[in-house]
Amino acid sequence: MAPLTREVLRTLADFWSGGPPVVSVYLDVDGRRHRRPLDYEAELRRLLRHAAARARNDNGGGADERARRWRRAHLGRGSWSREGAAPLAKDLARIEHQVRQGVDRSRTRGLALFSCTGAGLWEVVELPVPVRNQVVVDRAPHVQQLELVLEERERVGVLLVDRQRARILVFELGELVDRSELFDALPRHEDDRGDWDRDHVADHRADAAHHHLRRAGQVAFQVFRGQGFEHLVLGGPEQVVSELERELHSYLRDRVAARVSLPVGAPDDELRRAAMDVQDTVRADRQAVQVRRLRDRVGAGNGAAVAGLGPVLGALGERRVHGLLVSDGYEDPGWRCASCSQLAARGPSCHRCGASMDRVDDVVEAAVEEALRQGCVVNICVGDADLDVLGRIGALLRF
Repeated sequence: MAPLTREVLRTLADFWSGGPPVVSVYLDVDGRRHRRPLDYEAELRRLLRHAAARARNDNGGGADERARRWRRAHLGRGSWSREGAAPLAKDLARIEHQVRQGVDRSRTRGLALFSCTGAGLWEVVELPVPVRNQVVVDRAPHVQQLELVLEERERVGVLLVDRQRARILVFELGELVDRSELFDALPRHEDDRGDWDRDHVADHRADAAHHHLRRAGQVAFQVFRGQGFEHLVLGGPEQVVSELERELHSYLRDRVAARVSLPVGAPDDELRRAAMDVQDTVRADRQAVQVRRLRDRVGAGNGAAVAGLGPVLGALGERRVHGLLVSDGYEDPGWRCASCSQLAARGPSCHRCGASMDRVDDVVEAAVEEALRQGCVVNICVGDADLDVLGRIGALLRF
C-alpha cells in the first residue's frame, strides 16, 4: 500500500491498458461509519457483484442495447470480449482479497484500489479521508476522486511544548513531511544555596523558560515559512500553551485550530491522529458553511443555487454547477437519456432532446460521477439536517 502523492497520481493518470479492463475501486473504511470490517467488506462485495453482472451483460450476443448503454455510462467506454471476462474476474477477486487482509484504520479512512491483470497494474492507495464508494471498469484508471483529495489537501502543523523541549511536526494527508525539535536546559536549583540565590535561580529559570517559548515560536514560524501549513495544533500543559500562544507570530495564531493535552514526547501516531481530527473538524465546518450558503441562496431565489433532485440534475446537464452537496447515503432511482446522456428524476422521454431514456438504479450516484467529470467540488455531508430539509441534494451554481 502507498500514500497518495503527485507521483502516484501521475503514474495512474498516464496508464493505458490498450485493451484489457482496468478496475478502479474506491471504498470508504472510516471507522466512524463502519464500526466493523464486515460492514465495509459487505459494501465492497455488493459493488463488485454489481460491476461483474453489468460487465457480463455486455459480453456476447445476449446483451441488449440498453445494457450496453448502461455499461458505457457506468463502467467506462470499453467493450469487453469474452476473453476479457477472465482477467476482469481475477481483478475483482484480487481487490476483494486485498481488502479482506485488513486495513490499518488508525490512519486510513478511504482506499483506492486499481487492478489490471492483463497489463500488469496493481496499486493500492491509503487515504486519510473518506471517499465515496465507487467501482469503474475502463481501459484507464479512474482517478477523479484522487485528484479531488489532492486538490483539497491541507497541511497541519503540530507544536508540542513544555518548559525545556519543543517539537513541531507537519503532516499532509496523514503523512509526516517535516520535523523540528528544540531543547533549552533550565538552570539547576541547588538546595544548599541561600534564599537570595534560590530566588535568583528561580527568576533565572522563569526567564529561561520564557526565552525557550519565544524560541519555540520562532522555530515554528521558520517551519511555517519553509514548509507551509494551513492549520496549527498546540499541545502541552495548559499554562505553558497559553504562554506559548502569546509568543506566536500573528500568522500562526490565526491558524491555531485546536489545543490538545499531549506531552511533548507523545508518539508520532498520536500526533497524526490529532492532525487528522483537525482536518475532519475543518472539513465538517466548511461543509456546514456551504450548506448555509446553499440554504441562503435558495431562499433568496436569485438563481445562484438550486435544491432538490430534479433542479440539480437539470443544472448539471447545463454544466452550471460549481459545487454539489449530497447527504450521505442518499439514493434515488432515475433516468438517463440514451441520446444526450441527460440525467433526470422523471422519464421516459428526455426533456432536452425528446429521445427515450433508460432507467438508472441510482441517479444520485450518477449525478456525483457527472459532477466529478465536470470538475465540480463535491461534498458528501453527514448528518446535516439543513441539507436534508432542502431535499438531501443541492448545487451552488456558476451562473
